Amino acid sequence: MFNTAELFIGLRYLRAKRQTGFVSFITFISLVGIALGVAALIVILSVMNGFEGELRDRLLSMTAHGHVTSEEGSIQHWDALTSKVIADEHVIAAAPIVEVEGMIRAGSYLNPIFIHGILPAAERAVSGPTINFIEGSLNTLETDSRHILLGRFLAVQLGVRIGDGVVLLVPRATGDIYLQPVLERFVVSGVFDAGVQEHDANLALVHIEDAARMLSLGDQATAVRFLTDDVMTAPETTERLTEKLGNTYLFSDWTIQNESYFRAIRIEKMMMSLLLSLIIGVAAFNIVASLVMVVTDKTTDIAILRTLGMSSTDIVKIFFIQGAVIGWLGVLAGVLIGIVLSVNVPTLVPLLEQFMGFQIMPADVYYVTVIPSVLVKEDVLIIAVTALVLTALATLYPASRAARVQPAAALRYE
Repeated sequence: MFNTAELFIGLRYLRAKRQTGFVSFITFISLVGIALGVAALIVILSVMNGFEGELRDRLLSMTAHGHVTSEEGSIQHWDALTSKVIADEHVIAAAPIVEVEGMIRAGSYLNPIFIHGILPAAERAVSGPTINFIEGSLNTLETDSRHILLGRFLAVQLGVRIGDGVVLLVPRATGDIYLQPVLERFVVSGVFDAGVQEHDANLALVHIEDAARMLSLGDQATAVRFLTDDVMTAPETTERLTEKLGNTYLFSDWTIQNESYFRAIRIEKMMMSLLLSLIIGVAAFNIVASLVMVVTDKTTDIAILRTLGMSSTDIVKIFFIQGAVIGWLGVLAGVLIGIVLSVNVPTLVPLLEQFMGFQIMPADVYYVTVIPSVLVKEDVLIIAVTALVLTALATLYPASRAARVQPAAALRYE
């Protein structure tokens, strides 16, 4: 494809001499620009992947991987359904739940909340290990105990502590169109920290029998939640259960329940990628400019090479080699720098905070106080290939311009 002469001349032109020392500067700036653009893209996407994983873990701390309910809104034989769900090879655990929206009152403060009636023994297998309890535990929820667990922000808003009483107000259906308000007093027995505003400020946990009694459900549950062996395969598991159990039940998974969150993250990643790709684009234009200046400076040399027998294709190859080497060296440097920075973000950020004298993400403002980073090799590969293609395309115009040099016209006044 490339012979020795073309490689030698192309690499030799990288060190432009004569009156064009400025060309070497432009070439260096192009290389640095590509390296910075590639490194920035890799680091930003790694941080975005880290935040996506952190958000997913925090959302799933109080939400199972999958969710099963019925068209009627309640499941009468939830224990049988639980056994069928657990029978799937990729389902680790399943637990019934009674979900209801209501109001909670403490003193004169009234706040809308989501109430989850859970079976502590089964819930511990589904989400128990991921729940961070500031005070109390799931064990305090016992049958007919009328104990309640509150999110930490909700407890602060209500101004309650363990042992204090609160009143729950929930609507109970008494007919086709009628709702009856039901009030029951509960005792706060624990406070949890899920790490997500939606849960910490709006969620309360009670025993499943207490929730069922308030809604007059008897032994029924409103849904069954399940945990899979791999969170990323939950949609496939849900589809498989749908086919196995038929259309009697309604299935959903965490990707559907939290779709808006992850769609927003995907849009942010896409826009950040497009914006940072402009850095690589500008560097590619610098390659075009530097190569055009080299072609102008080397017009006489090109004419001499043509008279010695080189074809226009050989001239194109010479300048393609020059531009490709600039671009590919920049891409290689950018990939190496980006990987090193991405892997060491959790270490570098505290050092930067210490140097600047303030915390980038203070704990009193943000849930996530450290900047997470997850390096995905597919992202690195896509960024590197895209940058390589852009730099290769940037060489086409200068190379074709060099190939159009007419030897007779170029040497007329030499």
